[in-house]
Amino acid sequence: MAETKGNNAVTEAGEAGFIFVPLGGTGEIGMNFNLYGYDGAWIAVDCGMGFAGPDIPEADILLPDPAFIARQREDLLGLVITHAHEDHIGGIARLWPQLRCPVYATPFAAAVIRRKLQETGLQREVKLHVLPPGGALSLGPFRLRFIRMAHSTPEAQSLAITTPAGTVLHTGDWKFDPAPVVGETTDEAALRALGDEGVLAIVSDSTNALVEGYSGSELDVRKNLEALLPDLTGRIAITCFASNVARVASIIAAAELAGRHVALVGRSLNNYIAAAQEAGYLKHVPDFVPEEEMGSVPDDNLLMLVTGSQGEPRSAMARIAADSHRYAVLGEGDKAIFSSRAIPGNERAIFAVQDQLARRGVRVIVDGDEFVHVSGHPAREELRKLYRLVRPKFVIPTHGEWRHLSAQAELAREEGIETLVVQDGDVVLFGPHGPEVVDSVPTGRLAVDGTKVVPLKEGVLAARRRMLANGVVIGSFALDSRGRLIGQPRISAPGLLDQLDARQRVEYERQFQGLLQDLAPSLHADEAAFTDAARAGLRRIIGKPLGKRPLVDVHILPV
Repeated sequence: MAETKGNNAVTEAGEAGFIFVPLGGTGEIGMNFNLYGYDGAWIAVDCGMGFAGPDIPEADILLPDPAFIARQREDLLGLVITHAHEDHIGGIARLWPQLRCPVYATPFAAAVIRRKLQETGLQREVKLHVLPPGGALSLGPFRLRFIRMAHSTPEAQSLAITTPAGTVLHTGDWKFDPAPVVGETTDEAALRALGDEGVLAIVSDSTNALVEGYSGSELDVRKNLEALLPDLTGRIAITCFASNVARVASIIAAAELAGRHVALVGRSLNNYIAAAQEAGYLKHVPDFVPEEEMGSVPDDNLLMLVTGSQGEPRSAMARIAADSHRYAVLGEGDKAIFSSRAIPGNERAIFAVQDQLARRGVRVIVDGDEFVHVSGHPAREELRKLYRLVRPKFVIPTHGEWRHLSAQAELAREEGIETLVVQDGDVVLFGPHGPEVVDSVPTGRLAVDGTKVVPLKEGVLAARRRMLANGVVIGSFALDSRGRLIGQPRISAPGLLDQLDARQRVEYERQFQGLLQDLAPSLHADEAAFTDAARAGLRRIIGKPLGKRPLVDVHILPV
């Protein structure tokens, strides 16, 4: 069982009405996973991942715990995807086996999801239904309508969810961008028409609720990149989110104007570009330089489009910074452009990569040095505009940390709209007097460990956290068939005993030998009991003098 919050079932009143239950992404950045229920039927909206960050060094990728809805998956009618960013789709391939429901997405998101399912061998099991942008469907008591929204990836959709109790607009990620470069502008007419019908509440993106004004246009970034790149010498590496197809298109166009050939460095870039082309985007891009042929292109004619904008330790940009990439190299006089924002929690990892690049003589360019990024999320004037188009009775902030949620709630109240601030696990009932929190359900986080999904706070990851803090000690010794100690036992403890001199290490091993010889003869016939006693004794020998509580194990070698 994962780390959880709450232990109650949904109330009978909630089950009989129209309810909203965020299981991830409300009170945090990433892991967006939301439930809507009506009369015992459910739909899920988005199923994303999040970055663990430096506070959780034992894991790289986090997922929301779907246990609450997995226990009643026979009532889960479908998973509806708003757009193709990892924090909204990155959990599907790993969590779907617990959900076992149809998935609904637009062509671009479906193309990305299909590739993720192929990597996990689920492509033939998952029923993936493709809807057009602006399309509609009905699932049980839910009538669902997509509304086209501008964002930093193609085909972002708001989802209008209508039940006999009324309509809620779940915005997904969005902005008002008059020139998004790839994809369409936000469908303001559809939003206004929805408002004319009447909307109980907007469940709204809060990421930029602290930012005044407007988020800016992708076209302005393209123009600035086209002006910037011709003046730069040496190799150029630009990193952005692979899913930001508009930014990828802008970088490619700017590179062409600067006379530079583009090499894609990082698997996710190739996957997203292939998915975009499958959905009808990026049809006329030039041929890319294969990674293994980058060395044949003059430095002033090469641009590397690189993954790793968030400082991920195994990403292409991190390996370039560490000079460990097989083909991609940056050095004195080259340029590294970070065309992205830092997701909260990733700042230290990003700064570490940038510092490594600077040490190598690379000029690091970030937003603020040059105009190389605009956000895909609405700033405060855009939120005000949405409120005036849709005219909801309530606003429920989501998609953000608590400070973002609170800022949007304050803004909505300034606009004369009532608000309700919730967090993951809250059960919100859309009642006759407005939405209210009527219960809570268990929530938690899971971690991706290789090909497995495991609880974050238990089992193997808990052991890793303990090892990170206190180290690990292994005692090895040989026993004959009668349980007698043979030879000298050995102790290994990487990172704990390295600083000790030989005399101290020998002393620890002498004490361990004495402990083993003194164990009661009756224990020799019970290997498990003998092992437990040896482990406990070794923990006392090592842990107390070092002031640590290491993870201790023993290896018995039968002779």
